[in-house]
This record gives sequence, C-alpha cells and structure tokens, in this order.
Amino acid sequence: MDKFIVNIIHRPEMVPEYSATVTGHGKEENIGDKKLLTESLDIFKTQQMLAHKYGLKTTIQMTYASLFNDEAVELAKEHHEKYGDEIALSLLGLPCEEFREKYKTKDFCIWMFSMEDKMSIVDDVFGKFHDRFGFYPESTGSYYMDAELTNYIKEKYPMVKCAVATCWEEGPKAYHTCNNSWYTLFDGGPWNPWIPSKQNTHAPAANEAEDSGIVAIPHLSRDLIACYDGNGSNFGTHPQNVLRGMIYDTEKWEYPYLYNLIDQYRHLEKYNNGYAYNMMFVGPGWMNKMGRWEAPYELLYKSYEDGCAYYGKLKEEGKLVDMTMSEFADYYRQKKHYTEPECALWKDILYGSDKQLFWYCDPYMRACVNMDQGGAIVDLRPYAAKLKWEVGIGTKHVQDASYPFLIQEKYRAGYFTHYAGEGTVRSAKLSHNGEEVDLCLCRTKAKFSEEGKTRILTLDPVDIEFYDLTVTLQTKLYFEEGSSNIRIERNILSMSDPDAEVELNEYMVACYGTTEYPEDMTCVKLSCEKGSETKSIDYAYKCREESMQGADRVEAVIPAIETKVSLTTDKADATGYIKEGYAFSPMFTLGYTTTLKDKEVISTWLNLEKAN
Repeated sequence: MDKFIVNIIHRPEMVPEYSATVTGHGKEENIGDKKLLTESLDIFKTQQMLAHKYGLKTTIQMTYASLFNDEAVELAKEHHEKYGDEIALSLLGLPCEEFREKYKTKDFCIWMFSMEDKMSIVDDVFGKFHDRFGFYPESTGSYYMDAELTNYIKEKYPMVKCAVATCWEEGPKAYHTCNNSWYTLFDGGPWNPWIPSKQNTHAPAANEAEDSGIVAIPHLSRDLIACYDGNGSNFGTHPQNVLRGMIYDTEKWEYPYLYNLIDQYRHLEKYNNGYAYNMMFVGPGWMNKMGRWEAPYELLYKSYEDGCAYYGKLKEEGKLVDMTMSEFADYYRQKKHYTEPECALWKDILYGSDKQLFWYCDPYMRACVNMDQGGAIVDLRPYAAKLKWEVGIGTKHVQDASYPFLIQEKYRAGYFTHYAGEGTVRSAKLSHNGEEVDLCLCRTKAKFSEEGKTRILTLDPVDIEFYDLTVTLQTKLYFEEGSSNIRIERNILSMSDPDAEVELNEYMVACYGTTEYPEDMTCVKLSCEKGSETKSIDYAYKCREESMQGADRVEAVIPAIETKVSLTTDKADATGYIKEGYAFSPMFTLGYTTTLKDKEVISTWLNLEKAN
C-alpha cells in the first residue's frame, strides 16, 4: 500500500498581498519599503526553518519580486543543496517596483492579464529565474492557471512538469465572504491532483492527445463539506485558514480540526487504490508580526510549527512521504492513468453532524452525491464537453474561470426552494394513492466498493411511509470508468402490501451557469426520442411539456456550454418526459415515470456528451 504524500510549498513573497496593507497602514504605498521586504524574508526563513526542523523538504516557489533579492536567491540555493528542497517559480508575487514600472498596472493575477501580457510576463519571469539560477524551473503555479497560459508555458519551457493550477471552490461563496472584493472565481475543478486537458484546466485529460503535459495540484487541500457549504478559505490544511475560521480553542491554542482534516485526506487512500495526498502552501503574509485574523503572531507561529510537527510525526512513523512538486509529478504519472477517477466519501468533521458527501471526478464529469438528500446528485460539471473557456482581459471572461455546472444546489437552490419553481438536483419521487415523497427527504448513509473498473456507492435502505403502505427502497450509484455516465439503480426490497404498486419518477432538474445568476436558456433544445420518432421543445420560457411512452432517451442540448445531457433507462415501457421552465424558474427537467412492484429493480443512466 502506498503512503500518504505531502507537498510543503513556501514562497518568498517580497511584497505579500496581506502584509503590504498591514505593515504600511496609514502610509503612502511603497512596495519597495525595506522594512516590508525584510519582514517578509524573515517569515519565509521561519517557515523554512520549521519545515526542516521536522525533517520535511519543501518546494521553494520563487516569486518575481524575490528574484531581485540576492539573499532570497542564495537562501534557495543553500536549502536546495542542504535539504533537497526544489527551487521552483511562482506566478504569484508579481508586484514589485520592477514589475509595476514595466507593466503599469496593479494587477497581480496572471490569468486575468491579456494573452499578450501573459506571454510577456512568463518570458520575463522565467528569463529572470534562469539568469539567477542557471536553469529553468520544473514547477510553477498560481491561484489559477488557464489552459492557454499552461499550453504556452509547456511549449516554451518544456521542462515544467508540475503546477499549482486551481483553488478548490474559490467562487461566489469565497467572493461574498470577502466583502464582494476577491475576484478569483474558479469553482468546478478537482480537489486533488489531476492532469489538466489542453482545452480546459479544470477538466482532466482523457488521453495523451488531450494531456497538457503537466500534473496539476490544488492551491490548498480543502474540507470537502465545509468548503462546499461555506467559504473555503476558512477550511483548509493551511493552519492559518483554521485560525481565520476561528476553529480552535482560543484559550489553549489547540486545533484538533486541523489534524482531523489532514487525517481525513489520509483516509482517501481507501477510495483511490492506496493513494492519498495533501498539501500545505503558505505565503509569508499570513505570519505577519502584526498578527492576522484576530490571532497574535505567537499563535500564527505556533499553529504553523504544530502543522509541520504533525506531518513530521507521520513521516517518522513511516506513514508519510514528503515530496517536492516535481518529484510528486513523476510519482503521479507512474501511479495514475488518464481515466482513473478521484473519489472521496467525505464525512462532516467540523459540526458533528452525520452528513456525508461523495465526490467523484474523472475526465468526463465532476459529481457530488449528498446522502443527507437520499443520494441526490447536487453538483454536476460536464467535463465531457472539454469546454474552451478563455479567461483574462480581452476575453468574454475577464475574471470568471469557473467550469460551468448543470446542477449546483448552492447557486440554483437544489431540492429546498423558496416557494415556487424548482432547484437543480438529480433525484427520484415515489407516489402512491395521491401521496408523493421525494427521496431528497430521506437521509441515509453510503458505503464505497469497487468491482473491476466500476466504483459503486451503496446507500443504506430507506423506509418510505405512505398512509396505507410502507416501501423499503435501496439506491446504488455506479460510476464505470471511462463511460461518461452515472447509473442509478433503485431496488424495492419490500412492501408492507406485496401486491401494491408505486409510481417512480426519476428526474433531473438542471440549467447551466457559474454563479447564482441565471443565463439565457433560449439556446437549450429538449427532446424525447424513440426510434425515428422525436418530440422536441426549443426553450422559450413557456412551461411546455412533452412525453413519450417507451422513450429510448430524453435529452437536452445546451450549445452555450457545448454539452448534451440525457437520461436512459432499462425499463422498456417507462414514459420519458421533458419540461421547459419559465422566467421565475429558468430550469429544464428530464425524467422517466414507471410503476414498480415488490422486489422490482430499475436502472436509469445519466449520460454526458460533448455537443458539437
């Protein structure tokens, strides 16, 4: 069995994005201020010292600003020789006097620049790195790296093999908790390392032809429930995230949640063929001498030392391997193959609830299954489209780099809506004698298993009680590697009246978008198909419906995101239906209805394709 792998990444960010405003509060801005530069370098030295103290090697991501600092450069060389640290290059930390003078801007997010400026900045930064070290880096990174940027770097600097490439669920939720001022919008990507496609950074490559040539890692390892439900910046294996979230004992200065989060990432090896990963990426601005997040410097220091000590203890016990980024890229290429999914059956470790989410990611989709809602799919990103989504100045998406969703319960309501309309969700309803129960109301738990190339999520049976009938039903979800679909099986285990029948309505309410705000749905085309017969609706917000008994498939084509989504079933006489939404509820619905008896089993497939 493989061991738990950790990447510890530090960057000598000479003008930290947080420190500049704190250290220089009340003064005219001066990003060349000697005190600021000295303090930042001191914090970087402290972080390096703490990692090495506990036997951990690091990846030193040199920033552009640090390349002009002789001491920072010499320190990196020394630690490379002495501890085996990797000298890498970050595309964060661009601001410095030299950068501002050349580019005449206060922008610092590489993916937001025009493509022309991206190429110029990359060449400047990589060139300066080569001037200082005599070689080009094998690793780089930013909060986000768009596909066009990655493709340019890989073409021009082919030795680059690893990059920090996205921040998991850093979208509207994070934006709102930063007073609507943190314009880093990139929801919808993987939470663990992946090989990005040439077309879209978030969508993993399905084969060698799509391979961008790098292994991507996330910017921080996040809590896959707390981060999804709320602001991810409070819930990560970055010790100062935990302090910012106030998830610690303020008197004893203890933070069991941090260790529980690291341990839950260790636990993911059970779902990923013995492989588990974690990363800690902390810029110097977080350990400012003035304190941060209502925490004094002493606590910032202690939390970072304690985090390093925990990883060091795991390493001593033979449970952890510390790798540099380039070492990890080599390991990942040897360990994983293109269509192999990333799976996480995640439980709540913060609020003490029994909540479980299952996350699944492969080159064709990212999906989230919520056991608190009876195994409903509550987040779905159609990677099968490999959507080309250019970002930055001069494109349609200056800031929003998110991968669009078909289902997203946080931005499109999910099952629990206000009073009218429907939210996005993939679930089922059971009806009997005029009563109806949605499985979203039936909390359950799940177990994970594998059969060959298929990952299976088996939910505990639920009892559905009607006035004169009790039905015990079990749901299983099958994720077959390389299939681009999810099979959902419903099994009637028992009925209190063995001769009774219930109606099953398998449905999917969906739309598309990246934020809470609705998109123009008039591009959507809905259809029911049976042989050569087709019934269709061109979306016009008119509330229309069509159905067809024995339909081979019901589908929606969404040209705006080049996606085709369909439902199919193995119940030959089931009635397929399509529903158009209306302006107050701008969704569409695909579904099948059929009757089931005791001991009957039915499967329905949710299929994703690229729509040309």
